[in-house]
Amino acid sequence: IAIMMMLELTGLGMIKTAGLEITMMLVPVIVGAIVMGPAAGALLGGVFGLISFWECFGKSAFGVVLMGINPFLTFLVCVPTRILAGWICGLVFQVKPLRLSAAIETSLGSSQPSTMLFFMTTLCLCFYNTDFIQGFVQAMGSANAFLFVIAFVGVNGLVEAIVCFFTGAVIAKAVVFSSGKLAARRTAVQNGK
Repeated sequence: IAIMMMLELTGLGMIKTAGLEITMMLVPVIVGAIVMGPAAGALLGGVFGLISFWECFGKSAFGVVLMGINPFLTFLVCVPTRILAGWICGLVFQVKPLRLSAAIETSLGSSQPSTMLFFMTTLCLCFYNTDFIQGFVQAMGSANAFLFVIAFVGVNGLVEAIVCFFTGAVIAKAVVFSSGKLAARRTAVQNGK
C-alpha cells in the first residue's frame, strides 16, 4: 500500500495520455496477490480502485467528466473492477505457485483482464450511451462497443501488459524466492542446523 501511495504522490502510478491513463498501479497489486494470495490481491486492488476514484476529483480529466455524469457509476467503474482484478490475480497464481512461469502468466494475465475486461466492460455498461463516450465512439469510427473498447484501450493496454508482464513477474518471483529462502533458513535455525 505504501508503494502504491508513493506511485500516486509522484505521478508515476497513472501516466496521463490523450485518452485513458496508463496505470502502473497494477504492478504492486500483482506482486501482492502473487506473494500473499487472493485476499491480499483483493485488498490491494481495492486500494488501487480507491486511488483511481480519488483521481476523479480533479487529477484525471476523464474521471472528472465521468464524476460529473454519475458519481456512483464512476465508483463502480473504479473500485469493484480493481478489487476483482487483484483477487483473480491471486487465484490465477495459486494454480501453479512458486514457478517463474506462473508469475509470468499471472502478471500478463492480470493486466489485460483488469483493463479490457473488468474496467472497460463496466465503463461501457455504465457510460456507453452517454454523450461523452459516444463522442469517443464517433471520433474512432467504432461500429460497436467491442470495437470501441479495442480502439480506446489499444496502446494503453499494450503498454500496461508489457510493464506488468516484466516487472510484475520479476519482482514477485524475487520476493517469493527470497521469502522461501528466509523461511528455509528460519526452519534450519529452529532445528539447530
